[in-house]
Amino acid sequence: MLRQIRLLSEIADIVSCGYGEAPRGVVEHVQIPDDLKAWRTDFKSTATLLTMRFYERLYFDSERIKFVRRAIPAGSVDVIIANDVIAVPLALALRPVRGVHADLHEYAPRQGEDRLQWKVLIGPFMHWAARQYVTRADSVTTVAKGIAEEYARVYGIPEPLVVPNASSYDGRYSPTEVQMPLRLIHTGAAGRGRKIEVMIDAVARANEIRPGSTTLDLVMVPGEQKYIDELTARASAVSNNAVRMRPAVPFDQIVPMLQNYDVGIFICPPSTFNLLHALPNKLFEFIQARLAVVIGPSPEMERIVRQYGVGAVSKDFSAESIAQLLMDLTPEAVANMKQASHRSARELSAEEVMGPWTDAVRKLLRAVG
Repeated sequence: MLRQIRLLSEIADIVSCGYGEAPRGVVEHVQIPDDLKAWRTDFKSTATLLTMRFYERLYFDSERIKFVRRAIPAGSVDVIIANDVIAVPLALALRPVRGVHADLHEYAPRQGEDRLQWKVLIGPFMHWAARQYVTRADSVTTVAKGIAEEYARVYGIPEPLVVPNASSYDGRYSPTEVQMPLRLIHTGAAGRGRKIEVMIDAVARANEIRPGSTTLDLVMVPGEQKYIDELTARASAVSNNAVRMRPAVPFDQIVPMLQNYDVGIFICPPSTFNLLHALPNKLFEFIQARLAVVIGPSPEMERIVRQYGVGAVSKDFSAESIAQLLMDLTPEAVANMKQASHRSARELSAEEVMGPWTDAVRKLLRAVG
């Protein structure tokens, strides 16, 4: 959203609405009180409405939705950009003069499909929002081609344009010299469905076969603490301190931190639809840091890696396959991949891929009210 504000403030006055203080670049901010984050004040009420599938009541009788509707009179703005599926019903209810652009992220109706409670209760709620409201948006973008195709297939939405979750370009960076042992880095959320232990096991296996060949640092965003504790124990069991858990850093320090490494690694077994089609910000952060990239055969990431020559793709998602790939990487090959990231950094930057957002808003602003 911050990127959208920076981009679109060049063509319009931006009013933001959300939790927390006003972001830089807006002319006005509607701050939703933190105590209105839940749909209802008690879980039982929310669960009952979800179970009964009284979605309209759950949504529009929510105190946070009522707050926003009081704060932003219907018809008082020209265009609304709805941040993800669940914001679209509200955006349409506010009746912007020129229309609604729905900026979708992951495929919301299957976002938590690996958890039974989510699949039974929340998934149908997301399906309701997509079917009843996203289909009425004037334009739609999402983050990956496979996700765009699924929205088009299931809901009949004209295939959404794709705006990858890319990082900003920084011309100050250049590839660093490859070192041995090869220095690998993984950053991100510690979600159990991501099976981060596979990367730990792969590095452990590579070092068993060729001692001292590879190190891996894991920079985990705070999340499921039990899973993080399990990963910490697993990393500690790898010999010679080859795998280490590192503390998270502020967002604007991620790319500078990555410059201390040779390879960014993200092995993402396709345990859910959204993980199958993952095209995460970290891939673009690796490229902005001018690293080589190692991934599994995830179609969205593989398309980028192969097209731009920035990394290597394992045969499958097993630790054994990844270990073999790591052992096959030579310093020369990694250096060439880092140079490819350097050449591609501008083209794969946020500044270069955000055009569909501007195009969508300009088209709405030109529309006859």
